[in-house]
Amino acid sequence: MDTDARADAFLLHLRTERRLSANTVEAYGFDMRRFCSFLAREGVSPESFGRPHLLRFLSFLREGGLSARTVARQVSTIRSFFRYLVREGVLSTSPVSEARGPRIGRPLPKTLTHTEVERLLAAPDSRTPEGLRDRAMLELIYASGLRASEVVTLRQEHVDPRAGFLRITGKGGKERVVPVALPALETLQLYLERGRPAFLKGRGATNALFLSRRGRPITRQTLWNRIGRWAREAGVRGRISPHSLRHSFAGHLLAGGADLRAVQAMLGHADISTTQIYTHVTAERLKEIHRKHHPRG
Repeated sequence: MDTDARADAFLLHLRTERRLSANTVEAYGFDMRRFCSFLAREGVSPESFGRPHLLRFLSFLREGGLSARTVARQVSTIRSFFRYLVREGVLSTSPVSEARGPRIGRPLPKTLTHTEVERLLAAPDSRTPEGLRDRAMLELIYASGLRASEVVTLRQEHVDPRAGFLRITGKGGKERVVPVALPALETLQLYLERGRPAFLKGRGATNALFLSRRGRPITRQTLWNRIGRWAREAGVRGRISPHSLRHSFAGHLLAGGADLRAVQAMLGHADISTTQIYTHVTAERLKEIHRKHHPRG
């Protein structure tokens, strides 16, 4: 079996046996294509891969200008790949079992100010179907802390406007119920009445909540592009993504005195340590305010 076939079998194993999400398998696939490209360039098979090749591979990654976080993920991917080959009896031991990626710090997430959020939410033109859709998506992400993947997979039946809740299927297929603020529900209702029907004209019915101009479920790439566009229109600096609004949702809740466990539940974090990073954001914001406004700051 050649290298590409082994890589495909590994990805199939992740998808069917380990039951990883489609997005996670896609990330593994991207890393495996990069690794297979390196092996082809070196004329090396997985069976003959050893420590000298690993060192050359790490140099190959650094020369490509990849971030420490990307290199660390790539190393983790090939460790998993070689563990799979050992389990399948292709290899007796893994040549990369001791390999570790570069140590990386945990960066503080980008959190918008209240003013920046208001400018961003007001940027889409609500006189057009696209503007109504985009504003509804922005409002929902900020109101409920949704991930990009959760926004694009929302269906109409997941929204209960009367109760003010969304039913979300998050990472690992775990479901959670999150509250939605009234302004977001009102914007969503306008989109459902005036925007969404315009995308469905002459096309088959679908229960997907947010649609493209062709009447199909909107993609994550489109969501990222639209948010970037409205951030520029609103004059919000920096690289703004769906996660920027999710981070702002959590940071603003905690700054307002919300309980950490409640925020963890709303974000869908399995481990509270993941949520605790937002307490650091709040502390940094307090220090910034102190420096700016205190006479001896």
